[in-house]
This record gives sequence, structure tokens and C-alpha cells, in this order.
Amino acid sequence: MQTRLARLYRKGDLRIETDSVPAPGPGEVLLKMAAAGICGSDLHYYQDGGFGPVRVCEPIIPGHEASGIVSQTGEGVDLEAGTLVAVNPSQPCGHCEYCGKGLPIHCLDMRFMGSAMRLPHEQGMFRQWLVVPARQCFEAGAATTPAEAACSEPLSVCLHAASRAGEIAGKRILITGAGPIGCLMVAAAHHHGAAEIVVTDLADAALERAEAMGASRTINVSGEPAALAEFEAGKGYFDLVFECSAAAPAIRSAIAAIRPRGTIVQVGVTGEIPVPLNAIVGKELQIYGTQRFHEEFATAVALIASRSIDVKPIISHSLPLEEANAAFILAGDRTAACKVQLTI
Repeated sequence: MQTRLARLYRKGDLRIETDSVPAPGPGEVLLKMAAAGICGSDLHYYQDGGFGPVRVCEPIIPGHEASGIVSQTGEGVDLEAGTLVAVNPSQPCGHCEYCGKGLPIHCLDMRFMGSAMRLPHEQGMFRQWLVVPARQCFEAGAATTPAEAACSEPLSVCLHAASRAGEIAGKRILITGAGPIGCLMVAAAHHHGAAEIVVTDLADAALERAEAMGASRTINVSGEPAALAEFEAGKGYFDLVFECSAAAPAIRSAIAAIRPRGTIVQVGVTGEIPVPLNAIVGKELQIYGTQRFHEEFATAVALIASRSIDVKPIISHSLPLEEANAAFILAGDRTAACKVQLTI
């Protein structure tokens, strides 16, 4: 069997190619891929050849947000042909120090599909056909569409970020950055009972999507350094910040607008940036990092299936796999696009 796929060779060099597909072995599933989203890391690979120390050093098939339909199963698999599944791209080893401590996110031998963090790179899901371990497949539910199921992975990221924050119910929350993750962070905060959710961004189109996801108020901070000044009075207003932009000005404004002993969860990723350490110390702020997810993937699939969280507002465009280059260019235009997906 042959499959069409998108393979990135270096910055800007994404090629549509054909490759062979093995038969599923014991415990494995052959999927006819259905939908796959372009993530920020995929975009960094395409636009910049990587991000921070993570660089594309050899050809890689991107894509770690995807859904597929069961076509064939290997021995010992009870999934039925025709079942729509969301694919969890995370494959912790299960036996290293951190897996043994119940921290599989920090697995020392993590295999994460579509990631250039290790060599050889882990190949991803921008392809027509894919064989994966059955344990990575989660039934999406009869009412869920392939596009919605493919949003399980980014929603999982946000659910894990929410778990790092502690209690959310009744809190006043600021979310900086209204890209796909920022908008899904709005949905997660709303689901957990936040009293107020204020979202900032530089683009009106992004803020409109944040409102659709449940934001109480949105603020365009483009060209307005004092846009959050009203929230800085009395040493700050917000109880909790989810920083999703990884932009230095947004981080500084968040620190100014949060109350003493408030919590900042850093969701966005970038390289080294300066931060006002004196304000962090003076306000006795708690700052948590967050990365990826584990058990949250199953939760995300269930929340989408039950319609407890509606992910449709973030899906702005769908293009066929053969137009992957156009899809990546579109995904880089924040004035026009939010979550761009490949239909396969």
C-alpha cells in the first residue's frame, strides 16, 4: 500500500511525496487519516526551521493533531473498522525514572509524533494512511466530526495548563494571546467555572474567536501600551493569568495586572526574554510552566464528544493535503486564519 504525505526537508521546503505503508502488527491499527491541524510548532518548523534549540536536522513528516478512521486492525485490537478516532501523539516509554514517578510528560525517552526534539526525528501525521499502536487511538464519538476530533490534542494542552493553575472556579482570569491555544484556554477556563475571562491580542479577528469561545471581554492591545492600565490599580486585578503569546510585552503587562500572590501559567513558548524580576518578587507571584499533556487527552476527547466544549469556532480553514504549502502559508497569517487543518 502507498500513501501520500507531506515531508519537510528544511525551512520552507515542504514536499508532497509518496511512501509505502506497512500492515498493522499485533496491537496496531491502520488508519485512513481524516483531518490534521497545523500547530504553532509545525509552523515554526516550516517558517524558521525550528524554534529555540529544536531544529529540523533531517526530513520530517510534521503533524501531531489528527483524527483518522480505523481501516484494519492487528491481533489483539478490538476497535471496529469505520470508527473515527482521535490520535494521541504522545508515546512515553513507561519505565524511565519520571514515568515511574507518575510524570510521563517528562519521560526521558519520550516519542512525540511530528517532533524534531530527538534524532532521528519522530515522524508525524500529515499523510493519508498511518499505522499506530491502538493505545494511542481514542474513539471520538458518533456525533464528533473529524475536524473536531483533530482538536483533541490542542485542547489537551489547555486542560493540562488549567490543571497547573489550581482552582479556577470564581477566579478573574487574563489570557494573553488569542491564537488557537489562547482560544481553547478560554474554553477550558470557562468550563472550569471562571468568573471573568479577559483576553488580549493584536488582531481583532483573533479576539472575535475568543469571544465565541466564552471570553467575557476582549482587548486589542495593538499600538496601545496602556491598554491594561485599568487593571494595574491597587497592585493588580487578576487572580490568574494564562500567558499564551510568549511575547515579552504581554508577559510584562500580565505581571503588572495580576494581584499579589496571583498565579501565572506560562503556556506560550519562546527563547530567552527579559522579565521584571523585581515585580515577580515584590508581588510574590507564583509562576508555573506547562507542557503537553497525558491523561488530559482522554478528557479532551470526551468533552468534545459530549459538546461540553465546542471547538468549532477555532477551525478557520480546511485545505487538502496536496495543498499543504498553501495551508502553511495561510496558517502564518493571523489576520485571516486561526486553526488551519489539512483534510486527508
